[in-house]
Amino acid sequence: MYSVSLHCICLECVRFKDSVGLQMIPRCTTKQIRSDCPQSAPRFALMLKILSMIYKMVQSNTYATKRDIYYSDTLLFGSQSAVDSIINDISCMLKIPRRSLHILSTTKGFVAGNLSYTEEDGTKVNCTCSATAVSVSSNVQGIKNLISHAKFVLIVEKDATFQRLLDDDFFNKVSPCIMVTGRGVPDLNTRLLVRKLWDSFQIPIFSLMDADPHGVEIMCVYKYGSVSMSFEAHHLAVPSIKWLGLLPSDLKRLNINKDALIPFTKQDQNKLASIQKRPYIACQPLWKKELEMMAASKLKAEIQVLTSLSQDYLSRVYLPNKLQFGGWI
Repeated sequence: MYSVSLHCICLECVRFKDSVGLQMIPRCTTKQIRSDCPQSAPRFALMLKILSMIYKMVQSNTYATKRDIYYSDTLLFGSQSAVDSIINDISCMLKIPRRSLHILSTTKGFVAGNLSYTEEDGTKVNCTCSATAVSVSSNVQGIKNLISHAKFVLIVEKDATFQRLLDDDFFNKVSPCIMVTGRGVPDLNTRLLVRKLWDSFQIPIFSLMDADPHGVEIMCVYKYGSVSMSFEAHHLAVPSIKWLGLLPSDLKRLNINKDALIPFTKQDQNKLASIQKRPYIACQPLWKKELEMMAASKLKAEIQVLTSLSQDYLSRVYLPNKLQFGGWI
């Protein structure tokens, strides 16, 4: 009989540390996967298969994405989520980042603005000169020689808003900046890039999200990390991130017409209630106040609601005023 012991990645095994974010508790509950147990034997076999692939990649100094691993034997693995889960378990069990396993994540994020760097293979990337955004590297930890004169980093929740700011040449008009989007819930590489920018330049990082529970959730992933990746919090989370907008209080301050706002769904109410109970909200009294305002109104708004004031209100008025007069929390 063979077995492996894995840390359970769940809320009970995670604690909040202000300087790090969500962090796995040492010596937390473990689960055992055994080769002689009918319930866990298939997973044990899949884990051995992926470990053997990792061993070969480390030996040959080659890399693969999670999708590469899945498509190497789709019948064996059954689903992409099964592969993702096992890779997370292996990374957690060995207490090393996924990059050290020679496994790369498929990237979906974009970066633009005052930034240039060199990829690990020597390719030079210049985001400043590009008229379009650059895809976030699939090997963020391998990039080097980062150069920027940016005054701040702006994380944008949605691709549509990011593209609008790009079209308006926002990162050059106000002051030099770097814009990043994970196009919704950020993938690992986008989170790694935001952390690398913070480590490299130590400049303010602001987040621009929809004024809804989903947007707040995404911002919390960048700032404090996620439960599923809590064992890598010190590589991923950036606790210094500030909430620039869209704030629930902005909707009232700007006299946004209530007809332009969206009523909460039951799912929105549950999501917001869950966020309000999290330990890091107690450390953010101004956040707490904004969330209470959102809960009381039971209304949400997308960033695009600002176009009801004028088509370029976001880039011409809203963001410049916020950045100049300190309208973040």
